[in-house]
Amino acid sequence: MARLVVVQQKQPSFSLLPSSLSEFNGIRLNNPIQYKRKVWQAKGALQVTASSTKKILVMGGTRFIGLFLSRLLVKEGHQVTLFTRGKAPITQQLPGESDQDYADFSSKILHLKGDRKDYEFVKTSLSSEGFDVVYDINGREAEEVEPILDALPKLEQYIYCSSAGVYLKSDLLPHFETDAVDPKSRHKGKLETESLLTSKGVNWTSIRPVYIYGPLNYNPVEEWFFHRLKAGRPIPIPNSGVQITQLGHVKDLAKAFVQVLCNEKASRQVFNISGEKYVTFAGLAKACAKAAGFPEPEIINYNPKEFDFGKKKAFPFRDQHFFASIDKAKSELGWKPEFDLVEGLADSYNLDFGRGTFRKEADFFTDDMILSKSLVLQS
Repeated sequence: MARLVVVQQKQPSFSLLPSSLSEFNGIRLNNPIQYKRKVWQAKGALQVTASSTKKILVMGGTRFIGLFLSRLLVKEGHQVTLFTRGKAPITQQLPGESDQDYADFSSKILHLKGDRKDYEFVKTSLSSEGFDVVYDINGREAEEVEPILDALPKLEQYIYCSSAGVYLKSDLLPHFETDAVDPKSRHKGKLETESLLTSKGVNWTSIRPVYIYGPLNYNPVEEWFFHRLKAGRPIPIPNSGVQITQLGHVKDLAKAFVQVLCNEKASRQVFNISGEKYVTFAGLAKACAKAAGFPEPEIINYNPKEFDFGKKKAFPFRDQHFFASIDKAKSELGWKPEFDLVEGLADSYNLDFGRGTFRKEADFFTDDMILSKSLVLQS
């Protein structure tokens, strides 16, 4: 993997950013959502109290989860440093965020520029700073984590973003934190990281989200549906459409990450984090329409085995039942998701896609393959 071309000194270069980011506020509809857009109002600010001010390192932090998490940590009074390659802007103003909030945030955030795969630089730079807590948002492999642990022998807590994708596929759902895991899953690196943290004897906490959605989502989750709704197109859904899944809002996830900080109940524990309710694929399509103010869409069911989509992905979710229990986080952390599904989708639409911003252009190539065959069968 190519190295980032930066000057990596023995004494790492930190920068205090001159621009601005801020605490985020969610939004709630004043009235029940109908097919017309409604007036929006700010949700209350998060109230979480950590035991003391901490010197926190966030591995990543310039995309999606990290954007919201870093704001909450700064709001709590912690000294927050983002470790990134410097390829993306270190701060960006969130949609709906005031100029003052943005300025306040970015005047406090610190940045350490480097490549986490340059293990020697990681050891040198981190050991010279002596962070109290690490939030690892973008770690994928255990070998990326070991140099961080070696550099910080007095680390108080390592908080890791894992995935509910580590669970072994099962007919018995929802998934609980004690369920069997799949060592061959595409998230096996996250499993190996959890094992490494256990073997090293550090105080760790692992968060396992299911599907994450919300403003600035870089994965085409809700955006996939919004593109089709805006274009007035049918929604192609594999098989029956009654496959059950689960989505959690990024702001609720960020709050869960904050609530495990300095929390004895989170020590060496795994927590599933997602939304309160489950939803079918067809129900999700309808929820997206309701949240964004579109008419209920036409749904076209198809058999994926009848098509050769090549390397293109025809649907953004795994074609199976996939959801997890969040009871442990609710009972032991006192955490509870603030957004219900339609409300959260409305928040995402209103602050992102509805403003004309999205991560990927619409691509209806696979849709047209499905619809063409459907029309032939109907005729």
